[in-house]
Amino acid sequence: MEGAEPGTVDARLAARLGQLRTERGWSLEELAQRTGVSRSTLSRLERGELSPTAALLGRLCTVHGRTMSRLLLEVEAEPPQLVPAGRQTVWREEEAGFVRRSVSPPHAGLRAEVIEGVLDAGATIAYENPPVPGLEQHIWVLEGTVEITVDDTVHTVRTGDCLRFRLHGPSRFHCPGPARVRYALMIVLP
Repeated sequence: MEGAEPGTVDARLAARLGQLRTERGWSLEELAQRTGVSRSTLSRLERGELSPTAALLGRLCTVHGRTMSRLLLEVEAEPPQLVPAGRQTVWREEEAGFVRRSVSPPHAGLRAEVIEGVLDAGATIAYENPPVPGLEQHIWVLEGTVEITVDDTVHTVRTGDCLRFRLHGPSRFHCPGPARVRYALMIVLP
């Protein structure tokens, strides 16, 4: 995000993260204690000097009680009922080999959202806690294989398979390869 351009999604994300912290009356130090992320990293993130990883955004979403899609939606304009493919928010974590597309973003009055995830072969994304305890998830693998760890149990989910659960603790997504995995994730708020 190196010096995010004003008005870009990255710049709006940085500003929104700062707003969420100040709305709660938290100092950077208090947020650092709540997330386990250094004060300097949080400061650089809020100034738009640092691009967040999925794990970092996951930690911030947890303390703010939001799904990642809801946070990303908050930095977008008013969401339309029809979400054309070209207007779906795509977030990339290039170094981790992860791409996340908000296919059906959160919307007022709706409890579910649909996300497309793509993990490169060998890539792993881990989350310490769900943003909302008891979050319902349905993961349908469209192509490839993914190993999903929930409640210390590893589930191997292959093309066409669907894994569903309520999330109360850490989770981990790993693509064992040899090819990437592409999956649809449906999140339903409790």
